[in-house]
Amino acid sequence: MPVLHNRVSNEELKQRLMEEDFHRTTISFYQYFPIQNPQEFRDFLYKHLNSLQVFGRIYVAKEGVNAQISVPDANLEAFRSFLYSIEPLSGLRLNIAVDDDGKSFWVLKIKVRDKIVADGIEDTSFSMERKGRYVNAAQMNELLKDPTTVVIDMRNHYEYEVGHFENAIEIPSDTFRDQLPMAVDMMKGNEEKNIIMYCTGGIRCEKASAYMLHKGFNHVFHLEGGIINYAKQAKELGIQPKFIGKNFVFDDRLGERITEDVIAKCHQCGQPSDTHTNCKNNGCHLLFIQCESCAAAYEGCCSTACKDTLHLPLERQKQIRQGVDMGRNVFNKSKSRLRPRLDEDRQP
Repeated sequence: MPVLHNRVSNEELKQRLMEEDFHRTTISFYQYFPIQNPQEFRDFLYKHLNSLQVFGRIYVAKEGVNAQISVPDANLEAFRSFLYSIEPLSGLRLNIAVDDDGKSFWVLKIKVRDKIVADGIEDTSFSMERKGRYVNAAQMNELLKDPTTVVIDMRNHYEYEVGHFENAIEIPSDTFRDQLPMAVDMMKGNEEKNIIMYCTGGIRCEKASAYMLHKGFNHVFHLEGGIINYAKQAKELGIQPKFIGKNFVFDDRLGERITEDVIAKCHQCGQPSDTHTNCKNNGCHLLFIQCESCAAAYEGCCSTACKDTLHLPLERQKQIRQGVDMGRNVFNKSKSRLRPRLDEDRQP
């Protein structure tokens, strides 16, 4: 029986990635389709993708598949052929990263989940078969010319903070499951207006568009392939992007620059910055925005306390974080974990 999971340490895998002498392409894709046996499909994917040296993060559920991966350039065609050999995925759009050094992932992880997007929907009459109309980059820009068009950002606060479409509405919630009913409530009275929903790669806004239609909104659109595909199409067509700033992505890059605008601020000093990082203190790992000056001054940490912890003996650091869930703060969606700026910490 072949090993269908990784057995090598992350440190060694990262080192192997950095030593690779070939380029990788970062790709994301998703598809809603019924999967009768998710575990069996998961093992099938792992066996074939592992043989192609694919790295990344893939979720499989009864409702479909969601993937963010990197593929050696030499294996791109073989990967595409394999993927398209799966009937529900034949001809599937693949979102190719626009700002990519190929170092986005260092291991292949495929997990079975209840849903590929946790939505909290318990209404058994809801179906993904009826969803909003796709719009491409050119159509998106055209719709945005109409001042009555409503644009809804279905991402989290840390994603919206560094980049979003002009005049886009942020749904101020920490989770997608909370955003769905909030979006319905916030849009009451706009049932006949054009509503465009967007997200990073399309998976959240596609489900959100179906939910809005289910709730009685009649002219719902969603951005095909999300911001990733929009940026690619805008570049190919030579049209001015209406998305301003940086697109947050869920891999080691933590962002793809779409325009040169920097619309966010360093969480420590308040100067313009849109560079996300995770606190270097292994007992924290808070996701936050840090400028170059603060990165140097605080050694990549989110606070003076974490900086001080970083200089303690390793055994003492281990004692401090004993029993702490090491990954709980990576990509944490809660605004409650954002610290005050360090200059505010020093206020009397």
